[in-house]
Amino acid sequence: MGAAFNINATAIVINRTGLLFVGPSGWGKSMLAFTCITEAKRMGLAALLVADDQVFLSKRDGEIVAECPSAISGLIELRGTGIVKCESVPLAPMHYAVLPGSASGENRLPPDNDIAHFAEDFSLPALRLLANATVPLAILMAKAPDIGR
Repeated sequence: MGAAFNINATAIVINRTGLLFVGPSGWGKSMLAFTCITEAKRMGLAALLVADDQVFLSKRDGEIVAECPSAISGLIELRGTGIVKCESVPLAPMHYAVLPGSASGENRLPPDNDIAHFAEDFSLPALRLLANATVPLAILMAKAPDIGR
């Protein structure tokens, strides 16, 4: 296992699919991730928080793994509501990065093979999402049907 580094993100797992929400402060990473967890549970899928706000990324057996600092285990901040408890796992492999989308302009249609780069040899396929998406998991699954399988 290589050295871990800390990023400002929120990591969740839908069944065995790891989703890493990455974007600027205030974009809505936590709320989108929490909404995806809620949507997945309503669909009968397993859905767990890995970490909110601070995520340690490392490589294990060629996979990018997200790990939660123990001090914030099982906690997620829902802006405007406060910090709530959420069923969680301490670490999980990540499969997609969820990044802010653009509602208009030249970036409205992101490239099909969009990639999020975090550090040398640390990249994930990227999916774009608007912060105000009301059914974010459905949108992500439309773009990447393997999510939750």
